[in-house]
Amino acid sequence: EDHALICWHLEGGSAHATIVNHFSNSFNPTDMQWHPRSAQNTGTSMIKQSLDVLLITTADGKFHLVHKTGKIEKSVDAHVGATLCGKWSYDGTAFLTSGEDGKTKIWSRNGMPRSTIFTGHLPILSAAWSPDCSMIIFSLGSQLAIQSLNSNSKPRKWYAHEGLVLAISWNRTNNLIISGGEDCRYKLWDSNGNQLYSSGVSEYPITSINWALNGNYFAVGSYNTIKLCDKTGWSHSLEKINTGSIYSIAWSNDSTQVALGCGNGSVLTAHVIDRRLEWNNYEATLVRRKTIEVREVGNELLE
Repeated sequence: EDHALICWHLEGGSAHATIVNHFSNSFNPTDMQWHPRSAQNTGTSMIKQSLDVLLITTADGKFHLVHKTGKIEKSVDAHVGATLCGKWSYDGTAFLTSGEDGKTKIWSRNGMPRSTIFTGHLPILSAAWSPDCSMIIFSLGSQLAIQSLNSNSKPRKWYAHEGLVLAISWNRTNNLIISGGEDCRYKLWDSNGNQLYSSGVSEYPITSINWALNGNYFAVGSYNTIKLCDKTGWSHSLEKINTGSIYSIAWSNDSTQVALGCGNGSVLTAHVIDRRLEWNNYEATLVRRKTIEVREVGNELLE
C-alpha cells in the first residue's frame, strides 16, 4: 500500500531490505511473481535461465512487467476493474491474469494477448496453472473450475467451499490441488476434482495457501496464523504470529524456506525443521535452522 518495491536478502539468519523503486500513488499491487527459472538444455548441461522480470498486477486493471532494477518495462490494460491475479506458467513462456470483470486471460511472455479462456459474472480471486501448463484452475465464487487451453469445451466446475474460494495452488510435482476459503477450511483435491482431504473449521478465513515446490508439504495462512501441512493434508505445526492476515506465501526453490506477506506490512521468513535423512544405522535430523542432530540407531549415540 506504500507503493514501494522492496528486495529482501536473507543473510546470517536475518532479512535485509533494499528499496528498489517507489511507484506512483496510483500503483496499487494486488499480486506479483518472479519469472520462473526454467531449465534450458544445451546438449551438455541444463542451465537455469530467468528473465529477471517481475509480473505485478494492480487495482486499476493493469499488469506490469518490471525489471529487477525497478524499471517498468511494459504496462497493459488487461481487465475492467482490478486485475486480481497474475501467474507465470511453469515453463515461463506465458502468464495468466484474472480480474474483477470475471475474465481469465493468457498472455505471451512479452505481454502480448493470446486468448481469453473464460468470461463469467463473478470476480476471479485466484488462479493457477496445471503442471503441464495445458489447463488453468480458477475460483468462481464458492466453486472451482478447470479450463483446458487446448479445446473450446466448457470448464469443469464443482462446489468447493461454503463461501468464496480465496486461494488456490496446483503442485507441479504431485499434481494435487489445494484451496482455501471464507468457510475457514482448506481442502485437498486431485486433478479431477475429487476431494482427498478437508480440514476442520479454523478461527478465521484462509487468506493464502501454497505448495512447496517438492510437493511434500504446503503452508496455509490466515489471520495471525501460519500452518505447515504434509501432502495428505494433515497439520504438522501451527504458529501464532501477531501480523494480521497472511496474504501471500512464497517458497524457496529448495522447499526449505518460506516467505510470508502480512496484513500489517511485515514480511516474515520461516524454515522447515524436523527434516530427516537416514543412512545405514545413522539418522540426521534438522532440529534448528543451523543445527543437525545425528543419532546412531541401536547404540543411541547422539551428536
